[in-house]
Amino acid sequence: MAEVLSQQEIDQLLNNMQSGETAESETSEVNKEAVPFDFRLPNRISKNQIRTIRNIHENFAESFSSYLMNKLQSIININVISVDQIYYSEYVLSVSNPACLYTFGIEHTDIKGILELSTDLAFTLVDRLLGGGGENGSKKSKVITPIEQKVLVEVVDRVMKDLRKVWQIIDDFEFSIDKFEPDIDFAQITSQSESVLLITFEIFIGDQSYLMNVCFATYAFDSILSKLSSQNTSTIRPVKYHGGTSAKAIIKQHLAETKLNVSVLFGKALLSFKQIMELKNGDVIILDKKVGEEVDVKINQKVLFKGTTGNVNGHKAVKITKKIEIME
Repeated sequence: MAEVLSQQEIDQLLNNMQSGETAESETSEVNKEAVPFDFRLPNRISKNQIRTIRNIHENFAESFSSYLMNKLQSIININVISVDQIYYSEYVLSVSNPACLYTFGIEHTDIKGILELSTDLAFTLVDRLLGGGGENGSKKSKVITPIEQKVLVEVVDRVMKDLRKVWQIIDDFEFSIDKFEPDIDFAQITSQSESVLLITFEIFIGDQSYLMNVCFATYAFDSILSKLSSQNTSTIRPVKYHGGTSAKAIIKQHLAETKLNVSVLFGKALLSFKQIMELKNGDVIILDKKVGEEVDVKINQKVLFKGTTGNVNGHKAVKITKKIEIME
């Protein structure tokens, strides 16, 4: 129902219309405070949750770059360019044809996604993994062949493992590859009108840069959105470790269980080839160490300790007598 104006308000409105000052001033004030807003934007995920997702995938970029650096023996740098919410129809229009697409899913959930490698990145990875220098300019066809797909499977599997590792700060998700698709029209993960979460990475291999996208269909994200909070990213400790165990304690435990080769150098001797050929059972080789003199104890071929030899319970043993300080 329309608001009824009093006689005083009517008189004031008529006076303002005659002067025209108030209308102009109010219009100018409205124009100054107006902020453009697109009501079609798919804002299913909040800004804080987007920030958390960005932090997760920055950790992924660091882990995946370390893998590529060891695998390709080259300088690798990966950056997260953007984390956007767009319509799936917009993403489909941005994908080239032919493309290098791998659809994947998170087991025990309805969440589907697409891993998109730019064709230049795919060909570069294939060439370098097969021992080449990464030159892909000579390849005229942009279609990923079955043999090239087999070569890329190793890299794609590693992407899934690294995604699972970084998402463990939220929950223990199992990422699994579904299939390879060269055409985006056959990689349907959601309807055209639904929103998707698009994470774009820039991968630097040497002085060349390439793009990689990870696209999540957000219609099934409701099950994990509640878990995306800033407190989850305050620690890199995976969810599967309970009891307040810190990442430092986990790393320390793993280092403590690492096995290293230990060897003892009892002494050295210099023999001619003729003397070696004449050796027989019962011969004694005189070493440069005296009985009871300290011997070198090596850890992975590095002398870290001094010790003395002896017998313990019928076994030959070395007693550590000194630790050698290593000068950097």
